[in-house]
Amino acid sequence: MNVLLGIGGSEDSLRALDETIERAKATGDDLTVVILENPESDRDTEDIESAVFEALESAEFTAGVRHLSGDPGSQLVDLAEREGFDQIVLGGGQRSPMGKIQLGHISEFVLLNSPVSVKLVR
Repeated sequence: MNVLLGIGGSEDSLRALDETIERAKATGDDLTVVILENPESDRDTEDIESAVFEALESAEFTAGVRHLSGDPGSQLVDLAEREGFDQIVLGGGQRSPMGKIQLGHISEFVLLNSPVSVKLVR
């Protein structure tokens, strides 16, 4: 499977990174990690990129790493469709005090507009 992981710097996205690397390693999936410009994140893209390379090195796994600029949700959906990815993986989905899942704007856009399967890691 050809997997596209979008990372915007949230703790959820970093958890998704670790889980997705382990799954890709176990199943032999091809993984591309895309670092997104996320205005809601406290981390800048250089910090995110360092975390990605550290996680890949720690897992002894090789994956493509790219940067996307512009609107993160639409850029991610466009890339997945244009380059024939089988799945998009995103971190996200916090529970509200009432128990409902609250999605960030990137996750919500991708879930509603993606032409391929989307896996949301919580």
